[in-house]
Amino acid sequence: MTATLASAAPTPAAIRPAGWFTQTGQVFRRWITTTARQAWGPVMSLLQPVIWILLFGQVFTSLGALPAFGADGYLPYLVPGVLMMTVLYSGAWAGTGYLDDIRSGVMDQLLTAPIARTAIVTGQLLQQLVINLLQSAIVLAIGFAGGARYPGGVGGVALALVAASLLAAAFCSMSTAVALTTRSQVALIGLSQTIVLPATFLSTTMMPAELLPDWIASIAAWNPLTWAVEVGRAGLDGSAFDGSGDAALVLGRLGLLAALAGLAFWWSVSSLRSYQRSI
Repeated sequence: MTATLASAAPTPAAIRPAGWFTQTGQVFRRWITTTARQAWGPVMSLLQPVIWILLFGQVFTSLGALPAFGADGYLPYLVPGVLMMTVLYSGAWAGTGYLDDIRSGVMDQLLTAPIARTAIVTGQLLQQLVINLLQSAIVLAIGFAGGARYPGGVGGVALALVAASLLAAAFCSMSTAVALTTRSQVALIGLSQTIVLPATFLSTTMMPAELLPDWIASIAAWNPLTWAVEVGRAGLDGSAFDGSGDAALVLGRLGLLAALAGLAFWWSVSSLRSYQRSI
């Protein structure tokens, strides 16, 4: 009788680990919740584009008379540059979250959990991209309020946001890799400042290539910030759609940004695995 009851008792279902998308979603949820509780950081980062667009754009409005800026003036030229600058500056700080996790011991807990390493990196990267996308939309709204217009319409705005997201993915991933490799806030800040500021001025963010010294223009042609800015401008001014611009150039720049983002993501995952092996 006892044997019969034992054989009839239901066996517990096998516990299956969560799938990759579920793992990534949980990591994303954790980071986005933290951001919502500390929203002052993303909000304060929008002060800089306000200054660049509303103050810098007005101070240098006379530059719009130069033929290089066309009939629309300087402000519509500046807004895509400020958009990509905002993305670049925000992306450079993405690795600080990992440094906080390392100091608090959360990272060690994550690495002992049954979760894919790519899910850890992807979940945090998605959170960064969502924040960057919201910031980018607000920057474009600030530019519109300041007087810039976007003849490219909804499609042009979408194209600019795609370029901004690819640039953000690349630099967020690189910041993550640097943070996990150096494990130092000082090193991350130092490298960020060393790269971000020169990258801004060695690009076509504020001036077209024909107005730059030849050596700076040569460097700017290979600067990812320039690639993103060119795509953003082509989208916002409509030249990417009306035949007046070089569609092949836009697609090529998008391809380069996507390739850079892919390589940077691979570097960040590799850095996380190297960190795990070292502890």
